[in-house]
Amino acid sequence: MANHVSSLKRVRQTETRTNVNRANRSRVRTSLRALREAIVKGDAPAAQAQYRLTVSTLDKSVQKGVFHKNTVSRYKSRLNARVKALTTPKA
Repeated sequence: MANHVSSLKRVRQTETRTNVNRANRSRVRTSLRALREAIVKGDAPAAQAQYRLTVSTLDKSVQKGVFHKNTVSRYKSRLNARVKALTTPKA
């Protein structure tokens, strides 16, 4: 265990940041799960509404440093393609 005052402070800060990051990551995963479930059910209006919420959550996670912007961009692109395929009529 750390003995210096600065080391003890860093331990406290690390615990706080870990909890914040865990909460943010959990929020994103929950939103992604809800969107994927809406897509699997085939409910287009619910999927579109959930997509907007999910994109907002993902963008906030980038701002908070939980995910890299390119990772989130890839997620959004793939999810948008799935929602779009759900809403457009098949030829």
